[in-house]
Amino acid sequence: MDIDRFWHLIESARSSAASTGKPLDEVLVSLLAGRPPQEILEYAARFDEVHDDLYRWDVWAAAYLIGGGCSDDSFIDFRAGVIALGREWYERTAAEPDSLAEHPAVVKAAQAHRDEVLFYEDMNYAANGAFERLTGDPDAFYEAWAGYRPADEQVRAEAEMGEDFDFDDAEEMHRRLPRLARLYPGPSV
Repeated sequence: MDIDRFWHLIESARSSAASTGKPLDEVLVSLLAGRPPQEILEYAARFDEVHDDLYRWDVWAAAYLIGGGCSDDSFIDFRAGVIALGREWYERTAAEPDSLAEHPAVVKAAQAHRDEVLFYEDMNYAANGAFERLTGDPDAFYEAWAGYRPADEQVRAEAEMGEDFDFDDAEEMHRRLPRLARLYPGPSV
């Protein structure tokens, strides 16, 4: 599945979710369940790729500010939440994580002191849910994935994460993510 097809699926699910009021992840599962198993696996591979591309310190710092902290597991959910925003916001975030300070949901959450915005765990499991819906077997995706995913898959090198820095250093956070740091000030600088 090429990147344009991947984002088309995400945007179709977003559009349908907006018009029906159903959760995005449920709509995405339904869309994927209507496709052949091979295409679901291709979607999962592309999801992992775009998800992994956000595995960087600067994106993690944005998640840390927005979430009032961010564990490893929470960062997985945050990156899925950024994907759920669609291609435009994903690309903006990948280019400049501080741009999330302009997203209406982030602004609204900051004003309401809600820290769960953009943390969307269920988006991580859409391919699994589609396989289960197709087969009735909760393990079907993992079995198919084991045969699909190359065994020699490379693990993302820490060097690719960019420069590590202290998320609890308010001055550093204000320097690196000034707009988000103003929305989510935390300790004073």
